[in-house]
Amino acid sequence: MDPLTQDLYDERRRKWRRSAFWRGVLVTLGVLIGLGVLGAVLRGDGPLGDHIAHVEIYGTIFDDPARADMLRALAEDETAKALIVEISSPGGTTVGAEALYENLRDIGKDRPVVAVMREVAASGGYITAIAADHIVARGNTLTGSIGVIMEYPDVTELMDRIGVEMRTVRSSELKAEPSPFRAPSPGALAVQRALIDDSQAWFRGLVAERRGLDGEALERVTQGTVFTGRLALDAGLIDALGAQDEALNWLESVDETLTGLEVFTWEPVQPEPSFLQYITGNSLFSGFFTKTPRPTDPRLMSILK
Repeated sequence: MDPLTQDLYDERRRKWRRSAFWRGVLVTLGVLIGLGVLGAVLRGDGPLGDHIAHVEIYGTIFDDPARADMLRALAEDETAKALIVEISSPGGTTVGAEALYENLRDIGKDRPVVAVMREVAASGGYITAIAADHIVARGNTLTGSIGVIMEYPDVTELMDRIGVEMRTVRSSELKAEPSPFRAPSPGALAVQRALIDDSQAWFRGLVAERRGLDGEALERVTQGTVFTGRLALDAGLIDALGAQDEALNWLESVDETLTGLEVFTWEPVQPEPSFLQYITGNSLFSGFFTKTPRPTDPRLMSILK
């Protein structure tokens, strides 16, 4: 083979190798994308179209950025045609319940929302429920407990017995009150009472607005009383007895296009652990890399007591 022919042959072979390489890359990417889509379908990572969203609110309610992000995404998702909020919570911080209420009302601006109470949906859990347009509970669900509380320990007698005194320099007698290390002054108690009354007035206003209660009917249910589902129905705090089937029936009654739609559970996306957390998470030394627990900050609580 003469040199010119050999050069042409070598050039064609190089071009073929380059094109074969890129064809292989494209095929590989296509396979990976296909496997990813198939895996998402098999794992149920997301709905494949219009659906009824389902969100679970379990345990004590705190201000939760991951949950808030998830609910904001749900509010913007046009394929989520309705929402079922399943609640089993004794309540939590007033701020956490307020944030959750507002997130749910944002969703409820353009689609129906129904709450399903399970074992307990009291105080902050009830704030969550009244964000819905319709509330369903079991006959023996515990709900209500419409009130606000702040608690702190008093260790002054113990300190006197063991001979320990806490010395404090502060700008005024109202700074850092209440404290477990000293008896509160009348002025400090008045300030705490004002905080409780303000939050209670907000909670009471939500109940009046969302449940259409006033006068004696409102006064009766806003004294911190706990109700069973049956008593709550009589008092106007809920709309029906039942569970998720009753919630679906109600949704279909207000919008027949919801009939037969898949119910898909939305969950918050938790942040990935750092590399240090990953390599130490199951080691004997993990305790050296975790934060030391600190005393709980003072918080107004809307929680079943």
